[in-house]
Amino acid sequence: MREPRLKIAILGWGSLLWDKRPEFDDHHEAWQFDGPELLLEFSRISKSREGALTLVVDPLNGAPCRSAYAFSTRHDPDDAIADLRCREGTVMRHVGVYFRDGTRRGQPPTPDSIPLWADQRGIDVVVWTGLPSDFKEKVKLPFSIENAIGYLQSLPADVKDGAAEYVWRAPDLVVTPLRDALQSEPWFAPSAMGANR
Repeated sequence: MREPRLKIAILGWGSLLWDKRPEFDDHHEAWQFDGPELLLEFSRISKSREGALTLVVDPLNGAPCRSAYAFSTRHDPDDAIADLRCREGTVMRHVGVYFRDGTRRGQPPTPDSIPLWADQRGIDVVVWTGLPSDFKEKVKLPFSIENAIGYLQSLPADVKDGAAEYVWRAPDLVVTPLRDALQSEPWFAPSAMGANR
């Protein structure tokens, strides 16, 4: 008798939701917006986005935000994990993994909200991007709203456009102190930065 198919959920909160990549998007269902609450902030300097600040799970500086999720169409959890790892251009230690049966866990710590959420919904495997904040390491200043705004203002104009787009295009369920502060700055307005919102 064939074993029942595992329910594999991929969590998202940033560009996974809007920056379409067929090699990743062809292997998951539509995004739903009632995922687990996670501590999120725009506190990682992205190499692939030329220095823009991107959203990460940040236990120190993050604000509680609802995440989104999509069910993977893969049958094997390792394929779903590989899909996310490749999409994010990262290594396995930066992919969070939670197996409800307790057989496996990834290297990034599992936020307490994930097991509770998975148990309530009967989800067998949860996969998420576990890249850490690196603001302090790269800027040589502690992360703060003031320091983050100063960092973004120092970026070249073309990079600043992409940084603004990333913040404006984050889903509405992501409300963080930095996002609130940036979206009230005249220089960060979507009309000024070319972000479609």
